[in-house]
Amino acid sequence: MATKNNLSLEQHVKSVIKGEKVFENVFQSITRMILGQPDQIQKVNVNGKSTYDFKVFREGRRHLVGMYDEINSFVSFVKDASEGGSSKEMAFVLIGEPGNGKTFFVDYLNKIYRQFIAEPLNMRYTFKFKNLDQIGGYGKILEAESQTYEDPMVLAMNLFENETENQNFIAKLGAKDTQLAKFYDNYRPLGASTDYMLQQIKSFCGGDYKKMMDFIEIIPIPISETRGTLTGKYAAKDKITSSAVDLLGEESITRLLHISDTNNPYRFDLRRGALARVAGGGIHFADEIFKNKKDLIQIYLGVIQNRTIDLEGFKWPLDTLIIATSNNAEFGRFLDEREEAPIVDRCRLSYMSHNTDYNLQKTLTEYAIGSNEKTVFSGQKLHIDPNLNYAISSAVTLSRMPKSDKLTPIEMMKLSAGEVAGEKSIKTLSEVINELNRDPDITKRFGQKGLGHRNLGRSLQVLLEQSETQEGECMYAGDVFPALESVILDYVQDNNDRVKYLEDLKLAKSLHRKNVMKTIFNAYMDEPEAIEKDVLSYVNMIIGMDAKNIGADKIWTYKDPQTNKLVAIKIDETYIDSVEGRLGLKTNEQKQSFRTTISKIYGQKIMQDSNYNFMDNNDLVKAVTDVRLKSDIAGAGSLVGALSNRTNEDNQKLYNRMINTMIDKLGYCKTCATKTVEYFCTQDDAS
Repeated sequence: MATKNNLSLEQHVKSVIKGEKVFENVFQSITRMILGQPDQIQKVNVNGKSTYDFKVFREGRRHLVGMYDEINSFVSFVKDASEGGSSKEMAFVLIGEPGNGKTFFVDYLNKIYRQFIAEPLNMRYTFKFKNLDQIGGYGKILEAESQTYEDPMVLAMNLFENETENQNFIAKLGAKDTQLAKFYDNYRPLGASTDYMLQQIKSFCGGDYKKMMDFIEIIPIPISETRGTLTGKYAAKDKITSSAVDLLGEESITRLLHISDTNNPYRFDLRRGALARVAGGGIHFADEIFKNKKDLIQIYLGVIQNRTIDLEGFKWPLDTLIIATSNNAEFGRFLDEREEAPIVDRCRLSYMSHNTDYNLQKTLTEYAIGSNEKTVFSGQKLHIDPNLNYAISSAVTLSRMPKSDKLTPIEMMKLSAGEVAGEKSIKTLSEVINELNRDPDITKRFGQKGLGHRNLGRSLQVLLEQSETQEGECMYAGDVFPALESVILDYVQDNNDRVKYLEDLKLAKSLHRKNVMKTIFNAYMDEPEAIEKDVLSYVNMIIGMDAKNIGADKIWTYKDPQTNKLVAIKIDETYIDSVEGRLGLKTNEQKQSFRTTISKIYGQKIMQDSNYNFMDNNDLVKAVTDVRLKSDIAGAGSLVGALSNRTNEDNQKLYNRMINTMIDKLGYCKTCATKTVEYFCTQDDAS
């Protein structure tokens, strides 16, 4: 009989038939988790290519960022396996540079899968044999769980001697022919120890089904990250400490002291190994799989291909997704040995690149900075410069941009983020990516090389330990560049990579300077969005120049897409010429071509996002900033001069007002506001 909390076998089978519980393999469960709700799937455009995004991977505080190609490969893999395709006999392997998110991907997948299985409908169950003292031969062992967490439906399909009897048993409990056929799609024989003990119970009960039920109890599979049940990890160890026991289990001395029949497969303790604990519809994570010694690689080959644990001729079927990781260097070394090629044939390889969208990188940088409130050594609150995230995110993203004759690193970075890059189009980026991705050397493909998440974390650590940070009680953005430089010099081994990354750092500094220019202008205008308004004024003016309803007074009235209200703007041709002069446009043809490009971008972007503001066009923003800064305070010579020379009262008042605006309205503290103004007054990183 069933206990108060646990069902009998009959009750469980009836629940599955009624749809109150599910019986499916691990691939079907994961596919349902990802694709079960159509509104959780959306189409996105990444690097000029249409692809899919799955919201299940974007939920929670520390969700996955980017990884579109890798996620699509994985979803396609599990979907094919769930439909009985060749993927069900393969492992999914993520290969890439250290610090690009491979382990983070697998850990996140495991987390959401545990949450999914914890839901009442999706809970997985197994069974145990009890009252073993009545059978005899087990000493003080009174109960024995299925070592591989076999599903009760698998037990029901193997309860009697032949398939017809088993089908009749399930049919009598209410299953229709279509349900039976669906159940038997996932038919598996019982594992060696379970089968042996079931035969003993049958013999003891004389084949009486009702008596047999007194020895069977249905229990839920424990979901535990730390115990390695349902989701488990095996990290490659060195050649001395690693052993097949870690994966498969071994003969248990303790059990042998109780079991009288030494031929009983239950003498093997499979839970000693990592595989048995995830065998009941779980996920096995093989970290750095190709670092394992050859005999473990051989075990993995057998497990992947046959989906069984094999010990001394005894077999235990598995229902497990095997997902693995490897870095490029280890995988390259493994391929060079050419001895274990068969396992590569049994793997779906996905080459994971670094994130190449600097806007998405900002989220990853937030992960690295941390969400907890930071303090200095003496306990005071540590402020974070508003420019810090952009500075470090653009720097590491630029390092991931490969060399190209068609695009500069900055153009490539901006196009990857879906932004404007002068006259260069996303089509050019697609051509560059396709060309690079045909290279047989994986490390030369788009996004495969660059500063990873760990190097980003190290640079933040260097920044935090600096005396300037501690004394100023602020993580100032300008200090992150020397920190990154020290990380490149200390941790990047390849000389060519080191030289490239240092060049990319110079480009990142120039972008940081342009960002500082925006801040200074907004502070000068005492308006957080001042530069944005002036950029949009230029855009609206050049669109209004060709409007039919423009009056003789050069005033054009238009409908603001952000507010849907009518707005009047005066066309200032002197201002337009000044901006275009700063952009280096001298002839009427050049100016007209640029205006046409801006109008075209406006038409395309505003349909997708009514709040689009052209602030991603760095050249235009810089030109508008320069014009405004130079024209508005021409009487003082220049803003740099006014802020640098504070010997007169007016200049000191201007300086104080700007510092106060930065602190009160722009999110700066006194330290980073002062340092940012000082940096603006120098010629450092000016392009």
